[in-house]
Amino acid sequence: MEKPKILIVFYSMNGNTAKLAKALAEGAKNANAKIRLRQVQELIPEDKFNDVMKKTKEDLKDIPIASNDDLVWADGIAFGTPTRFGNVSAQLKQFIDQTGGLWMKGALINKVATVFTSVSTQHGGHETTIFTSWAPLIHHGMIIIGVPYSEQRLMSMELGGGGPYGASSVSSPNANIDPTKNDLEIAKVQGKRLAEVARKMM
Repeated sequence: MEKPKILIVFYSMNGNTAKLAKALAEGAKNANAKIRLRQVQELIPEDKFNDVMKKTKEDLKDIPIASNDDLVWADGIAFGTPTRFGNVSAQLKQFIDQTGGLWMKGALINKVATVFTSVSTQHGGHETTIFTSWAPLIHHGMIIIGVPYSEQRLMSMELGGGGPYGASSVSSPNANIDPTKNDLEIAKVQGKRLAEVARKMM
């Protein structure tokens, strides 16, 4: 059977969303998918970078910048963004806002999509960020999936992220807390499910 093509496209300022993105990629790869890992263009001028941002950008320098061609290539797409006041980041939003030509052609109709996020505080917008990210995907006619409760880690009472809408993590206001083991495992499950559902849609 042909391998599903999975795109994980994300924005990460302090590295936490990138860690989740790599976990999703691992989960999809374990489901025998072809993977493209892409980041979106930075909008913050380099002279405004703090030390953490500088390190993050250096760590991610080998990950290519996403294009509309990547979206067309993919059977399934995972979008990753940190929260911005309970909403999608400007960087990912700009990338999505440049897909009008694909919308006109119906190029993304019936592609499978899922969203993941990283927040600063426990109640900092996990769900609202994912919900607001869904709106343009629905306009594109994409099929949105989350993480079902068959994934038992969603029942964890430990501080961390992850929910039925998608993987997430809590990084603290200083962005100095990495995703937990549970967060990363939930992200792997999300990536695996994305690949499996995309395969069924092929």
